[in-house]
Amino acid sequence: MAQLLRRAGFGATRDQIDNYLEQGYEETVEELLHPVHGDPEDQDFVDRYFVASVEARTANHADPQWAWRLATNPNPLEEKIALFWHGLMAVGGVKLDHGLEMLTEIDLFRRFGLGRFEDLLLEISRNPGMMYWLDNQNSHIGAPNENYGRELLELFSMGIDEQGEGAYSEEDVKTAARAFTGWASAVTPPPFFLGPFPMEFRFDPDDHDNSEKTFLGQTGNWNGDDIVRIICEQRATARFVALRLYDFFVSDTPNDEEIERLADVFEANDGEIRAVLRDIFNSDHFKSEDVRFKKIKSPSDLVFGTSRLVDRFELPELDSGTLANNTLFMGQHLLNPPSVEGWHEGEEWVDSGALIERINFASSEVSRVDGRGVQRMLARVRDAGDELDGTELVEACLDALGAIDVSTRTKLILIEHAEGYGVPWEAAAPDATDRTIEMFQLIVSMPDYQYC
Repeated sequence: MAQLLRRAGFGATRDQIDNYLEQGYEETVEELLHPVHGDPEDQDFVDRYFVASVEARTANHADPQWAWRLATNPNPLEEKIALFWHGLMAVGGVKLDHGLEMLTEIDLFRRFGLGRFEDLLLEISRNPGMMYWLDNQNSHIGAPNENYGRELLELFSMGIDEQGEGAYSEEDVKTAARAFTGWASAVTPPPFFLGPFPMEFRFDPDDHDNSEKTFLGQTGNWNGDDIVRIICEQRATARFVALRLYDFFVSDTPNDEEIERLADVFEANDGEIRAVLRDIFNSDHFKSEDVRFKKIKSPSDLVFGTSRLVDRFELPELDSGTLANNTLFMGQHLLNPPSVEGWHEGEEWVDSGALIERINFASSEVSRVDGRGVQRMLARVRDAGDELDGTELVEACLDALGAIDVSTRTKLILIEHAEGYGVPWEAAAPDATDRTIEMFQLIVSMPDYQYC
């Protein structure tokens, strides 16, 4: 259950895990897969605390809005799937420079991210921010711009192999560009002095190439809708989506057999992402120790997972607005991916500088005794027994941190440190709280905490 909640969300407190265990594993999977989308009840509070984000002019102004949802949304998969698509169908705030549109795009991923891939691909193709980001407003009949057609095939749907080859040709890229002529973002008034105006999608039929086109072996007077439909009929698309979902939710190391099986599920369910994730989460492979604690946490996994664990934010106070800054310091600038490729997952998340930031953040958060989550963690350790030996103290702390596990070597180091407190360790001792907090800090500073 802890594994499911780490991958389908950002982890969970030990109390939350207990509640889900009472509900049952498969029932929890279904609950996660069916978030009820709507306006959050605390939106007024968020708008009052982060006034500049209400009419967010830039991605930096918009960051606190999404960071608060990542840290508090009771439907964690709704935010996790939005993060997945944000990294795959990347739009960056530096070029777009329109915070409201960035938030609109994240909400698009929330609403369509678990549905049919074809619907999502069509929605993102009509997204004015994406059209601006990939220069489709500069794509005209007789002079098509190939940026969107190329990235649609290469990065969003079909992919390329290690040799840079795809299941499509250069001619297919050019044909896709012709089919998307006339699809653009409407001209938006300048933001000063009335604030930013919402961006709008515009289709100009007079600027659309209505000639016959051959795309992936099919010939007709295709437009953008047809291109998306044809793409979603391809086995290469099923494999690409399966690979990316596996990489994000299961393991940094691809498993060809599992990916082919998931591609079959994708095709059998008309490209519904929810069906693929259901199969992933319920599979023996996902539940096995082969993939448990084998995936490096992204900065968002670490920051929002830790913040959910310590549960110190009751209101969107200004301090919560720095959460997005912490992911930035660790190499993940939310709402501003480094390129159209998004972020590279896995080992590339961790270098010497980022590792220091990750350890310092996690260690600082679990030391906040005022946090409701930390109070519950301390109580759980106290409830483990009045007198504990080193092994029992370490096990109680690992359990309190959300039923996490560490390697044998790490556990021996932790036990040795715990025995330095004196054995047996007494829950009623004057320094019990300080010693427990110190053990929490030590655990989250270990290499094991960098994995989920």
